[in-house]
Amino acid sequence: MAKDTNKAQPHPDKGVSRRDFLRGSAAAGALSSGLLANNVSEAGVAQEETTAGDLVGPNAIPISLRINGEHFTTNLEPRVTLLDALRNHLDLTGAKKVCDRATCGACTVLLDGKTVYACSVLAIEAQSQEITTIEGLGKPTTMTPLQTAFVENDAQQCGFCTPGFVISCKALLDRNPNPTVDEMHKELGGNLCRCGTYVGIRAAIRDVAKGGTANG
Repeated sequence: MAKDTNKAQPHPDKGVSRRDFLRGSAAAGALSSGLLANNVSEAGVAQEETTAGDLVGPNAIPISLRINGEHFTTNLEPRVTLLDALRNHLDLTGAKKVCDRATCGACTVLLDGKTVYACSVLAIEAQSQEITTIEGLGKPTTMTPLQTAFVENDAQQCGFCTPGFVISCKALLDRNPNPTVDEMHKELGGNLCRCGTYVGIRAAIRDVAKGGTANG
């Protein structure tokens, strides 16, 4: 039988033919489309699950805060910190914004009697807690014994760190009415004073401890 010379013969040394390449590309495209559609579907389900959660924002929402025994209501974006809420929205500027990185302690306030950095707490998270700022301790004409001791012992200079220190000292004396020097160092380690008034601060604490009076 004569050999059919018109039939195409394979050429191993020529690699993949153009037709095979196109076929492979079409198959890969179909597979990619299927995977993409599946991923989009899964993403849609995840988005629905997220949307169904108790999420708020990003727009401002009503927030209610109890500060120094009073109720305050304002509209804030959920990302606003307690410090910015106090200073920029409620005109309570005693807590100072210095490092804004939870390092210096100038923004220290009390949440249910415990010291926190107001720059690192969201206002929305503090809604169910009692907030105490330096404004809630005393006024220039009616200072607490602790505030009076700060003045009498020159425990402040520039004043930026002073509100945070007073709050931290109050928390310390509430827990321990007669702390040792080592306990003062440990408990006040989260507050920094660039003016170096640590000696006066410790003396103020000792005066209040010796007097045995409520530090307010």
